[in-house]
Amino acid sequence: MLTVAYLANRFPSPVEPYVADEIAELRSRGVRVIAGTVRKPVSVSSLQLISPEIVLQSISPLLLLRALWLCLQRWDRISGLIARILLYGGETPVQRAKALLHTWLGAAYAICLQPQDVDHIHAHHGYFGSWIAMTAARLMDAGFSLTLHGSDLLLHRTYLEVKLQHCAFCFTISEFNRDYILRTYRGISPAKVLVSRLGVEMEEHGRAPAPHRPNGRFHLLAIGRLHPVKDHAFLLQACAELCARGVDFECSIAGDGPERRRLEKQIRTSGLEKVVTLLGHIPRAQMHSLYSRADLVVLTSRSEGIPLVLMEAMARAKIVLAPAITGIPELVRPGQTGFLYEPGSVPDFVDHLLFIRSLLHAKARPHSQPLLLSAARQLDWISHAAQLHVRHNFNRTTNLKFFSDLFLERLAARQESLPDANLVLQQI
Repeated sequence: MLTVAYLANRFPSPVEPYVADEIAELRSRGVRVIAGTVRKPVSVSSLQLISPEIVLQSISPLLLLRALWLCLQRWDRISGLIARILLYGGETPVQRAKALLHTWLGAAYAICLQPQDVDHIHAHHGYFGSWIAMTAARLMDAGFSLTLHGSDLLLHRTYLEVKLQHCAFCFTISEFNRDYILRTYRGISPAKVLVSRLGVEMEEHGRAPAPHRPNGRFHLLAIGRLHPVKDHAFLLQACAELCARGVDFECSIAGDGPERRRLEKQIRTSGLEKVVTLLGHIPRAQMHSLYSRADLVVLTSRSEGIPLVLMEAMARAKIVLAPAITGIPELVRPGQTGFLYEPGSVPDFVDHLLFIRSLLHAKARPHSQPLLLSAARQLDWISHAAQLHVRHNFNRTTNLKFFSDLFLERLAARQESLPDANLVLQQI
C-alpha cells in the first residue's frame, strides 16, 4: 500500500480545513496517510474526524538524542543542507539557528516515521514544517513535496529556494503564485510547479437571503484572523472615514487573534464603538446567518493566496470587495464577479464602499433614477456570476479530486523511476 506522511505546522486548525480535506481525499483513494503536526493543536474536538498521529512538539528527549545520532550516521544526506544554513545566503543568525533546530526535528520526524515504511512526505505550507519534512525525506530517501499558499511564498520565504530545489513537485493555489515562483526561482522546472485550487462545498452555501437593513443601514462584514497580515486596522480607518461623511453603516468583524487588543484600542480612539463590532470566533454552524445579514463582504489583507472567505461569500451570492493582490483577481473579476480596490488606498476602498452602497439603495427604491436603477440591477448579475464562477472553478469536491489525481500521478511517476526501495533506518 502506498504510504504518505502529511505534515502541517499545526493540525487540525479551524482556519485551515483544506488540510483535513486533502488527507481524507487521499485516504478515500486507498492511500495510507500518516497525519502529522509540528505544533500541538489548540484543541482536538471529539467530532474531529482526522487527528494527528505524530506531534513533534511532544517528542521525548530520548528521541531527540536518537535524532542527533541519525544526523551523524546519515551526514552525507544532510551535509549540503547544513552547509547552506551556515555558509551561504543572507539569513540572520537567528534564522540560521532555527534552521539547524528544524533539521534536528526533521531527523526526529524520520525516526517517528521509521516503522511506517513511508514512500513520500508532503508538507502543507512552506513555513518551517516544510524544512522538517524535507530533512526527514532526505534521511529516509523518500519523496518530498509541498503546497504553497500566500504568505509562505510572498512574505516568509526563508530557505524557500532550497525547498523548491529538493522537492519532487510543488502545489500552489493560483496561477499568480506559479508565475511568481517561476519568475523568482529561475532554476525551477516549470513541470514541477502545479496549480491546485482550493474550493468550497457548494451544497453548503445556497443563495443567502437578502439582508434586512433597518433604516437603510449599510452592513459590512469582514471574516478572518485578527492578525497584522489581515490588516483590519485598514478597515477601521475606512470606517472612521465613513463616519466622518455621515454614512449610516455597521461593520462586523468575525475572528480572533493577537491583534484584538490593538484593534479594540483603535476602535475606542476613533470613536467607532457604536458602528464596529469585534465578534470573536464564530462557530461554523453560525456562519450562514452571519453572511445573510451582510450587504457587502470585505477583505483588507496585505497578502493572501485566494481566500476561502471570499469563495464562501460568493458561493452564497454575496457581493465582495477585496484588494487587487496576488491570486485574488482570479476569483474576483472586477465588475463581473465582485469588486477590487487599489491595495493600501483607503480613499479608493471608501469610494468603492460608497458606490456599492448607492447601488444597493437604488435597488431598494424602485422609483430611483432609471440609469442608477439599471446600474443597481447589475448587482444581481454580479452576484449570480460570482456564484457560477465559484461553482465551476472553486468547487471543493472537484478540486480535491483534481489534487488527488495530480498527487498520485506524480508519485506513480517517481516510483517507476526508482529501482528499489531504500531501507535507510533499519539500523536505528
